Amino acid sequence: MDAVRKVLVHVLSKEIRAAPQRAHFLQSITGYFNNSMEDQAVVTCSLEDNRFILSAAGQTSGPLGRHVPLKRAPFCPFKHLSVTEAAAIPLDVQQRGVDVGVAVLLQSANQRVLLTRRAAGLRIFPNIWVPPGGHIELDEQLLEAGLRELREETGIKLEPEDVSPELLGLWESVYPAMLSRGKPHRHHIVTYMLLHTNYTHVQLQEQFSPCPEEVSGCLWAEPLLVRAMVSAVDGEESDVLLAGLPPSVSVCEVSPDGSLALSELPVSVLCSRVPSSGPDVERVSTGTKFALELWLETL
Repeated sequence: MDAVRKVLVHVLSKEIRAAPQRAHFLQSITGYFNNSMEDQAVVTCSLEDNRFILSAAGQTSGPLGRHVPLKRAPFCPFKHLSVTEAAAIPLDVQQRGVDVGVAVLLQSANQRVLLTRRAAGLRIFPNIWVPPGGHIELDEQLLEAGLRELREETGIKLEPEDVSPELLGLWESVYPAMLSRGKPHRHHIVTYMLLHTNYTHVQLQEQFSPCPEEVSGCLWAEPLLVRAMVSAVDGEESDVLLAGLPPSVSVCEVSPDGSLALSELPVSVLCSRVPSSGPDVERVSTGTKFALELWLETL
């Protein structure tokens, strides 16, 4: 058997006694579990022997706890990929498997969550607002990986005893986000974890010392702003809930040398939708909106 090099998604077949199988890069994980064109399923997940195992709800009870929602965007490339388009994807990409990421919704004692803007030089989703996060390393647990990524990206160092973790949901992330922008070459299942702390956002911000190669800005979003963000549903033309919000919010800008400065960012930027064609824009990622909507339900 080949040595395990990274944590990948495995799916458990509905057949009795079937062993978990490594998910294929071209496979829609959400579609596998709902057997339809719907964009959400309910699954159980577990992290075992450096494999992130997904199974249908009710099939198993993994050590990560309760059943959780798994969702994809309505424009997810693997929902719409034709046989011809799939065959045109390079073989080395097809053999990558489906990676696993962890993203941390860090909630302060005064009910704010930390969002960071990905640096402009990143190859995947540059200038997009997301929670801190990244890949799970070999032999890590989810909480351990989340706290490590939080520290590496933002400088905020928390120990497991400093937080109360809760698994919110899973997002099927593909880059580019839609076929109009090119063939997919990254495929992840992102695990969104909510971490409750007893520190205010001001106390947490005092530790903020970000990595400028990864983070170009941060903001602490309160529930009213978050409701506006998630009301800007990607792929739809629904009204955005801006009532009661100022035209701009304060953000902490990160310069290339790592120095910090306060500035104002128009709320309209945070309520931007993913464009159906052309270059992407600064916005909150679709998966982040999914996670933030789940966070609002916990309040």
